[in-house]
Amino acid sequence: MTTIKTLNKIDSRGLVLFGDDYKIIDENTDGDYAGVVLRSFKLHDYDLSDDVCAIARAGAGVNNVPVEECATKGIVVFNTPGANANAVKELVIAGLLISSRDVVGAMKWAETLKGEENVAKKVEGGKSNFAGPEIMGKTLGVIGLGAIGALVANAAVSLGMDVCGYDPYISVDAAWNLKSSIVKATSMEELLSKADYISVHVPLMDATKGMVNDDMISNMKDGVKILNFSRGGLVDDDSIENALTSGKVSKYVTDFPNERTIEMQGVLAIPHLGASTPESETNCAKMAVRQLKDYIENGNIINSVNYPTVDFGVCNAVKRISLLHNNLPNVVGDVTSIISNSNINVEDMINKSKGDYACTIMDVTSEVSEAVINELLAVKGILKVRVL
Repeated sequence: MTTIKTLNKIDSRGLVLFGDDYKIIDENTDGDYAGVVLRSFKLHDYDLSDDVCAIARAGAGVNNVPVEECATKGIVVFNTPGANANAVKELVIAGLLISSRDVVGAMKWAETLKGEENVAKKVEGGKSNFAGPEIMGKTLGVIGLGAIGALVANAAVSLGMDVCGYDPYISVDAAWNLKSSIVKATSMEELLSKADYISVHVPLMDATKGMVNDDMISNMKDGVKILNFSRGGLVDDDSIENALTSGKVSKYVTDFPNERTIEMQGVLAIPHLGASTPESETNCAKMAVRQLKDYIENGNIINSVNYPTVDFGVCNAVKRISLLHNNLPNVVGDVTSIISNSNINVEDMINKSKGDYACTIMDVTSEVSEAVINELLAVKGILKVRVL
């Protein structure tokens, strides 16, 4: 029986997909385990079992997982892109509306009228203080047209907005999913100069940290409204504070407030509600479990952030050898030599790489001895060997 450890509360409708051949333990249970399912649990200082071969994050961001360290140990890290996309899209649309119409301010003011007389008359007298423009006919710039960005762009079109998108790395499939009226900007500057509202949908990494800074904001229209439902670190705090103070940016809607931004005038702070729907949590849990189970049982890697995509189907041979290794010359040759010298016949084989790391899977027609496994582990660059 394969043991899986959960490090957060994971939706039971996802966990049940493991089936009877798996044992689920939680953070407070000792013992070895082959896989981990988590949400926001911070894994950087956590002591993982030596048996761990994969970690599945029920969500898109993996800031809480030491991705590179896991890669060096032959641990595949999965995420679930798109599983919470609709939930985030809906909150972005809400963000668009509340950044344009001062609904939040109006509701706070209405609360102050409790216990007073002639509330209806006072409401009519005070409502003009909270007026704001409609979003129909305005231009939304969407930076990043992945699973969430594409849904936001399409939804904005349906609401009557003009939409301009920018994503130099957009996939063919993602492009096909965009409505034909969406303008594809040829540069970031083109998008920034057109947009009345800007919604950022890119992952947080070294190259994107603080990307919304003084330089980017200087190319935006005066009074622009910025929405950030991706990661707080994408927006530089000093830059957004200066822009809000000067009026260059009229509103900043963020799902990731911190001790600075929550104090700023013009910030609409939402407490990280993007994926906080029961449907999203269920979808993420199911996707995470399916990917983890497929890797444990078949060696297939789908939606990994540190290893290549490898879909080799279900093994119909006697055994399947799954190898994770550094992407170096001669590794595959050394492996096949060991297999050949051991009189093991390879029925089918696949090799894929992603940056510094690679995966090789071989379906073989005979058993694989412990001696052969040890030989494979001794090959320079081999990080993990599993016989399935």
